[in-house]
Amino acid sequence: SWSDYGSRDKPGTTLGRTVPDGNVLFPDIFHTDHLLFYERFRIYQDYILADCKASEVKRFIAEYLEKVLEPSGWQAIWRTDVFEVLVGVVGVDFSALKAVVQLSEPFLCESQDSSFTLECMQELLELKEHQILLQELWVVYDESGDFDQTALAIEHVRFFYRCIWRTWDEEEEDEFDYFVRCVEPRLRLHYDILEHRVPSGLIVDYQNLLSQCEEVYEKFLSVRNSISNDDSDSEAENVSMVEGLKLYDKVEHLKQKLKLIENPLLRYVFGYQKYGSLQAKGLRPTGARVIHVVPWTMTAGLLHMLARDKLCPAPCEELEIQFHRDPLAAVNACYEGDKVIICPGHYFVDGVFSIADSVELEGYGLPDDVVIEKQGKGDNFFDCTGANIKISNLKLVQHDAVEGILNVHHGKTTLENCVLQCETTGITVRTSAELLMRNSDLYGAKGAGVEIYPGSVCTLLHNGIHHCKEGILVKNFLDEDYEVPKIAMINNMIHNNEGYGVVLVRPTIPSEMKDIEENEFQDFLKMWLLCMTVAEASEQTENNSEIANVLGATSAKKSQIHTKRLSELGFTEADDNLMSQEMFVSVEGNQFKWNGKGSFGIFFF
Repeated sequence: SWSDYGSRDKPGTTLGRTVPDGNVLFPDIFHTDHLLFYERFRIYQDYILADCKASEVKRFIAEYLEKVLEPSGWQAIWRTDVFEVLVGVVGVDFSALKAVVQLSEPFLCESQDSSFTLECMQELLELKEHQILLQELWVVYDESGDFDQTALAIEHVRFFYRCIWRTWDEEEEDEFDYFVRCVEPRLRLHYDILEHRVPSGLIVDYQNLLSQCEEVYEKFLSVRNSISNDDSDSEAENVSMVEGLKLYDKVEHLKQKLKLIENPLLRYVFGYQKYGSLQAKGLRPTGARVIHVVPWTMTAGLLHMLARDKLCPAPCEELEIQFHRDPLAAVNACYEGDKVIICPGHYFVDGVFSIADSVELEGYGLPDDVVIEKQGKGDNFFDCTGANIKISNLKLVQHDAVEGILNVHHGKTTLENCVLQCETTGITVRTSAELLMRNSDLYGAKGAGVEIYPGSVCTLLHNGIHHCKEGILVKNFLDEDYEVPKIAMINNMIHNNEGYGVVLVRPTIPSEMKDIEENEFQDFLKMWLLCMTVAEASEQTENNSEIANVLGATSAKKSQIHTKRLSELGFTEADDNLMSQEMFVSVEGNQFKWNGKGSFGIFFF
């Protein structure tokens, strides 16, 4: 599949053919839209764009087409949103990326209505001076192989302008390599979406941001053109300039958000808001609370033990008990205050556990005896928004996922005595959410084992976090209006992670880098280096206090930087209590061993 399509050294075509949709009997066309990421990447990097700048893109494409495109003698279907018509190509204007065409005989046309007659199409072509954008042409299939390169070249141009190019790209600064800066990340995102490696919610966010950016950019261009066409120094022009600056700032802000999603390393750093519409059921109308039992197989002995241990906690209390065939059905039947008891067994679930009420899920036995395994592809496994959720004595196994194994969006979730076998990221603690994780084991995440967002609370007690990309990833954004997260880590074993045991992710603020004196910034870096050095040596619990002190000092240094930045912006009275908050509330008794890059690190972006 990675072979050179359209090689002239081979007799005949190497491309497939496809039958056009519709009622008109158009000839078959070349099948070229199935190319792999590697094939498109290689062509754009090695043959079309190379190291060109944004302002040079069109010229580089034209030069590539001059080398590979047959200038005439081939047919194509001209496709627009309202019609399709068969044309013959008699020339190519390479600099304009257009083909010179004429209607083929016999006349073949399909449209949404009957208004596109032969005479109408001839008039339309005359208005266009018989020049059509190459990306609107689909090359008619030919077995000889003479037009393979032509079909592929047009496919590359079409894909580029549909999926890669943005109208604002021409204004990108020319000192940057356009392929590295724009083409590669957008190409990777396109194929990550095709291969279901991006959450559906993030895809929706990206498309909305893209549409919004295009709309705002069009408004900006309109305002800018109105200013440039009017030389008068009038009040109206001054108003337009202010409006233009506001629109420009908004475009830049949207572009930065798009670039974050396009970057595979930063794609999940900012996350996206969802489940805001997920409503809790509240108490059952009768006011009763129910125990839901999920048996793999029910025997008299198991029922007797359940009644003794779980179903009759108070002899005088009458409890309603419901039985379910699978854990997901039991959770979906829950109201506020209900409890789900899952009997030993290996349960395969094709769906998402969306828990919006304060409920408790408990495995009856050891975690390895009560296994819930995700079956089928999907974004999520467990999504928690309830005020007080507890999950205990379960083993959760995730496959074919694009999001973490457990997401705490709102409220408090307690995870106790559980085993989590992850696929992508592990547990995500969103802004304003709280996680208490105790006596649990988490491993296998291709991202971070635990992701902690600004404004959240995370308490980790006596856990193992290992064999992940990163152990714990803390997201601290000084440019966002959120408090720092509150983190307590006590007696955890964080080991054998590919990157750091704990890594802090935060933005690089240009004003900081310019205005902080060199020695001040060096001190800032030295503290982090000391942090890593101390943590690497901390196999004994007493060293954790030194780690905590270093982290506290680093947090204080960041607060000084932030205070200075606010002062420069005109905010003279900063909240000292807020600014002096320490991110790590408690760090005691943790062990960091055999992590690939060390125990602690900081990642600037």
